[in-house]
Amino acid sequence: MVIEVSPLAERRYLFVINSLLPGGAERSLVELLPRLVDRGVTPILVCLYRPEISLEAEVVAGGFDLRLLDELNHLGRLRAIRKIIKSERPNLVHTTLFEADVIGRLAAIGTGVPVMSTLANATYDRARIKVDSNLRPSKVAVVRFIDGFTARHFTAHFHAVSAAVKASSITALHVDDSEVTVVYRGRDSQRLGRRTPERRASTRAKLGLAPDDEMVLTVGRQEFQKGHNHLIRAYIELADQRPRAHLFVAGRAGNATEDLERIVAGSAVADRIHFLGHRGDAADLIAAADVFVFPSLWEGLGGALIEALALEVPIVASDIPALREVVVSGEHGMLVPPSDPGSIREAIERLLDDSGEAMRLTENNRYRFEELFGIEKNSSSLIDLMASVAS
Repeated sequence: MVIEVSPLAERRYLFVINSLLPGGAERSLVELLPRLVDRGVTPILVCLYRPEISLEAEVVAGGFDLRLLDELNHLGRLRAIRKIIKSERPNLVHTTLFEADVIGRLAAIGTGVPVMSTLANATYDRARIKVDSNLRPSKVAVVRFIDGFTARHFTAHFHAVSAAVKASSITALHVDDSEVTVVYRGRDSQRLGRRTPERRASTRAKLGLAPDDEMVLTVGRQEFQKGHNHLIRAYIELADQRPRAHLFVAGRAGNATEDLERIVAGSAVADRIHFLGHRGDAADLIAAADVFVFPSLWEGLGGALIEALALEVPIVASDIPALREVVVSGEHGMLVPPSDPGSIREAIERLLDDSGEAMRLTENNRYRFEELFGIEKNSSSLIDLMASVAS
């Protein structure tokens, strides 16, 4: 999609998102904010909730206009956002994640301000509904109806973070193909830095690892979606044969935490499985790892996987549609069947045993990151899309 954009004076975009929990969608939005300002756009950020763990301090430090509605109910949030739209008169309302999508779309009705929604995950993918015991099919059906109705009737355009998400959303929400544009998420290479021997050694020392210890890492919240249970079972299988191997799980607690702790407690290698919780130094952890594993069952794109590409770490990831857009199996990492501890174990062992193979798979990772996921290129494309919708 080629977009020609004419300059607009005093542009203001209103961004509505559930919260600033440190996830992929939230990180992407935070990294977009300064690029908007560079392009002459004043962003106004509205969050429905204020969680304990948040990227809020980063936004405040950047001097951005942040408004929190966490003390209101849904109707109160809708009224508050509508009031902001009427007083600020933004050129565009941009929404991300289900609650923010619905409330933002409804708040903009009749204001003349177009709404654009980011589709950040394969929310209604059949694979998810089939395997996720945390979901009730009847509730999913109601949520999908509300999402689809407000999407079709009150949304001017959609941004999908991957082709896989676009395909899934078109089917689930019954929106037209021409109304959805794919722009990959970007990541700031300066924030991530580079993988160096000094950085690796320093981080590993802080974790209490010896130079010859093997570090297997995953990064992601402890949710069923992330497939950590399969990784932990894979690690338990290989740990007996690899006394120097340690598994680190970085990410805040979630709906899978109790199950993960139960699996670990019942193993003989619990002392080598480390739950780190939320970490602000995830990039350092990735740079220190011998193997980065991303065992998700479904994804929108996979922000942590993109960061592993940038930091040139050997990768094992689930062979699912969205992740195939990030990693080409056999070229940048190894893709294995999801929910398969045996395949995960074999891939990890192969990369730990064959340093030549691991190095070969990472040779082109930084180039792929810069080509597809660099923040400047992707932010520019997304801002062009926003300007087109706003016009």
